Amino acid sequence: MYSYLALVQDDPTVQVVNNAQKAYVEHYIQGDPDLAKLPVLSAAAPFKVGGRKNDPASYVEVEKGQLTFRNAADLYLYPNTLIVVKASGKEVKEWLECSAGQFNQIDPDNTKPQSLINWDGFRTYNFDVIDGVNYQIDVTQPARYDGECQMVNANAERIKNLTFNGKPIDPNAMFLVATNNYRAYGGKFAGTGDSHIAFASPDENRSVLAAWIADESKRAGEIHPAADNNWRLAPIAGDKKLDIRFETSPSDKAAAFIKEKGQYPMNKVATDDIGFAIYQVDLSK
Repeated sequence: MYSYLALVQDDPTVQVVNNAQKAYVEHYIQGDPDLAKLPVLSAAAPFKVGGRKNDPASYVEVEKGQLTFRNAADLYLYPNTLIVVKASGKEVKEWLECSAGQFNQIDPDNTKPQSLINWDGFRTYNFDVIDGVNYQIDVTQPARYDGECQMVNANAERIKNLTFNGKPIDPNAMFLVATNNYRAYGGKFAGTGDSHIAFASPDENRSVLAAWIADESKRAGEIHPAADNNWRLAPIAGDKKLDIRFETSPSDKAAAFIKEKGQYPMNKVATDDIGFAIYQVDLSK
């Protein structure tokens, strides 16, 4: 289980955190007449994906058969506590729109190299993946929000085909979203802030993750984390062959993983001055 592709496709290192948070909340709200009737979503971001593009070795690397209690600290770096917010379908979409600021805008008419990841203007720990809904991110559109979740283009919409249970999400429907204290109380993302808090758990997110790993290991004997592919980058239509690039680990292990698990056609084209491998990604499909 590796985080080499966590910025360009759904990823097991984020999925396992969302699985743990979602299970915790669903158990916690049992018997609560107000909360138990609301669907539970979970938001988590990749924490080890190259630092601030300054560390080509900073990626999650959990070898097969080694997912244990000790890995929780590697998968979840910060001592945050689990908080649940109540958010509308509209706020869920806006939350994702802010997360989509992780990407630079791609010009579908430009055949010169274009960098996909917005390293300078957006911190990767703000790239929340929300599980429990399905969606696509259209990187040909301008970002709706900047790196601080301040709206910069009210007419822009990168989040496409947002669905819940196979149907377009109801903007007025209410959801519980599992997240952390940093996100929940920060108030930057739509659906967060004091007025949205549904309940605050005393448990750290990584303790929740560690307990889930222990429970799943006891129940199933072995855990096989896999992304459910609830999100992807939207295909870019057009007759031009684009040269879209992203950076990741330069290791042979990363190259083998990308070859096997890449959701889109990808091939290594260079290594940058810092030591990151540069991959070309084909988003035409």
